[in-house]
Amino acid sequence: MKILKFGGSSVKTAERIGQVMDILEDKLSKGDQLAVVCSAMGGITDLLIDMANLAAEANDEYTGLFHQFKDRHDTAARMLLADGYLEISKELNQNHDTLKALLKGISLVREISPRTMDYVLSFGERNSNFLISKALVKRGVNAEYLDARKVITTNKSFTSAKVKFNITNNNITEYFAERKGTVQVVTGFIASAVGGLTTTLGRGGSDYTAAILAGALKAEVLEIWTDVDGVLTCDPRKVKKAFTLPELSYAEAMEMSHFGAKVIYPPTIQPALAAGIPIYIKNTFNPDFLGTRIHEKADPNFRSPIKGISSLKDIAMMTLQGSGMMGTPGISARLFSALGKESINVVLITQASSEHSITFAISESDAKKAMRYINHEFDKEIERGVIYPVKAKKDLVVMAVIGENMKDVPGIAGKLFQSLGRNGINIIAIAQGSSELNISFVIDKHQELKALNLIHDQFFLSDLKRINVFTLGVGLIGGTLLEQIQEQQELLKEELLLEINVAGISNSRKMLFDDEGISLSEWKDDLNTSQQKAEMEEFVSNMIEMNLPNSVFVDNTASKEVPAYYKQILSANISVVTPNKVATSSSYESYLELKQIAKSKGIKFLYETNVGAGLPVIGTLQGLIQSGDRVQKIEAVVSGSLSYIFNNFDGSRPFSELVTEAKELGYTEPDPREDLSGADVSRKIIILARESGIAIEPADVSLSPILPEKCMEAADVDAFFKSLEMENDYFAKLISDAKDDGKVLRFIATMEGGKASLALQSVGADSSFYSLEGSDNMIVFTTKRYHTRPLVIRGPGAGAEVTAGGVFSDIISVGALG
Repeated sequence: MKILKFGGSSVKTAERIGQVMDILEDKLSKGDQLAVVCSAMGGITDLLIDMANLAAEANDEYTGLFHQFKDRHDTAARMLLADGYLEISKELNQNHDTLKALLKGISLVREISPRTMDYVLSFGERNSNFLISKALVKRGVNAEYLDARKVITTNKSFTSAKVKFNITNNNITEYFAERKGTVQVVTGFIASAVGGLTTTLGRGGSDYTAAILAGALKAEVLEIWTDVDGVLTCDPRKVKKAFTLPELSYAEAMEMSHFGAKVIYPPTIQPALAAGIPIYIKNTFNPDFLGTRIHEKADPNFRSPIKGISSLKDIAMMTLQGSGMMGTPGISARLFSALGKESINVVLITQASSEHSITFAISESDAKKAMRYINHEFDKEIERGVIYPVKAKKDLVVMAVIGENMKDVPGIAGKLFQSLGRNGINIIAIAQGSSELNISFVIDKHQELKALNLIHDQFFLSDLKRINVFTLGVGLIGGTLLEQIQEQQELLKEELLLEINVAGISNSRKMLFDDEGISLSEWKDDLNTSQQKAEMEEFVSNMIEMNLPNSVFVDNTASKEVPAYYKQILSANISVVTPNKVATSSSYESYLELKQIAKSKGIKFLYETNVGAGLPVIGTLQGLIQSGDRVQKIEAVVSGSLSYIFNNFDGSRPFSELVTEAKELGYTEPDPREDLSGADVSRKIIILARESGIAIEPADVSLSPILPEKCMEAADVDAFFKSLEMENDYFAKLISDAKDDGKVLRFIATMEGGKASLALQSVGADSSFYSLEGSDNMIVFTTKRYHTRPLVIRGPGAGAEVTAGGVFSDIISVGALG
């Protein structure tokens, strides 16, 4: 015997009932013996509740809902039975007439008791199962309609009746023994109390009906047919990467259902568990899919030690505390007895070993009532000041990470909470049972989606970590960065198990967001057609509100305004990666603050490309300092543009021509004075000094200008070049004098003795800088360890490719976080 249960979505319309009958006929053709339990047609139960409540208010609008109810069943009956409709219409109309009279009575007395509501609700299951049984008969199936009130007996706890199994099991076995070979189509959800009054079985009642039948009949299997492919790892409406679990243990299924998984309900499992009957969760609309099998043992070969992540929303956290609780027996008993008397369900409990406080979670709707009764229970202690009035914190969610295999794997809780903390998700309370089947914790409700997706990625997709990137500036560096990410996506997944998801892009005109990822092959067109105008404050606000885990903000601009937002971004637990030197070279206090925020949040503030473009300068320097070395002197050529100009300036061509060429090659800023002023190099030596541990301010840098004052004061770029041409003789003399001494010109930044200086210098063959070529940068570190032979870093220091590559490397290093 197989027991099959079909939910409301599976029998919502005549077409869907047809699919159900196809499934039943397929099983019967294979020789299976079946009993079928069906819910009311989808939406009918809510319709019955609404019409009953309106009737209780003497609101005549209930009659309109009643006609909707009648029309839906009449329409389904005509479609399913065609010319056979007339044979059953009399019985169907009797049901409708009884319901209509019942609603009229409710309207007259203006009251709807739980007992009466149960009776009203019974019409949904009675109609649907009656129609399905008759439709099966029309198809030639030997089927009968069974009103479960004939066999399932309960107490009189209306709306959530308790089954009397000793009576019920006998009723079921006797009834089915007399009807072998007949498919019984049984009403779900409803039962009857001793004496015949209609009762209902509460939440998940139709599933429970099916389980009761399975247990009594010692069924081979219980199949719950719904509109999803089984039990999923998480709610697919909240986590798009949720997937179907092939197997669950009874214990895991009960834990997941208790914490919000709606596919199956805890009472359903009990009868099946007691009889050792496997439960299958199947999809009516994808019947060939295997679904989820629920049985005695957990799957030892599952990819993750956890099986699912569930959440309960609209939770309030209550705390009772005071010195009078410490070492006083009976406090907990009094507290929870007071709640129990008022039927207030406690979802989670946690108590410190000091016994100074007890914290527990309940439904937010019960919070006011709970506060009132708890304060009343402890009114004497509160009056004496030894216990404080109970406190409540609302707008919370209880989340649970569930899996029997967790107990065999060390570090699950550590991995879980470290990941949550790094992403700015504050844990308000924690509870874990000794069975280690469930780790529960409480967070603010606005963090629910972020936490669910983060944990899901961390445990179920742990071999592939997703980094959500928001990039500002898509010019040479930003555009090249997006090209590099696109080119390396598959390699990153295969080699580093890292997925980079570009969730936000902005240029100076438009911005674009997509939490599932912007197409890196079509981003230019998508950005151009975006309706969102670029606004820095809104970009940051959107990024924070999207609340995506493992987020990284990439500032590819040279803007002086954008770094003002870094503090807000880092404080929102979003890492910052940038080639923009403004934040790290402005005030020392601001520089320290940004680094401290990143450290306290467990995230990254990375700016490797601030010095040397793609060269590993800052990382190397930080490694020296962190390993105990001390910097004594730094000498550096750290401007790709100036390096290119002076490395190629040998007197064979005018100086102005070389500057023009460097600008055309993209080595300089649009206004080359930004480079030739030495301001960029000044920022870089400040950064290097600070990374060495020196508290230096911009005003502390001594600068010997490269350009004559007339060039710097030119009205615009064109005027600058004209002025520069007039100074060619000046620069020709500089290089001539240097060559006469066997030297070359290099613009060198120096940091020594806590002081920094910049100057155009003539250096000979004995200098490390003498042999520089192209746009190469060179940084020379003289340290306590590298004293006799300084540490030299040399390589290309300009160009979109190398700078974007350095930014890309920083993004990847963010992915290396836990």
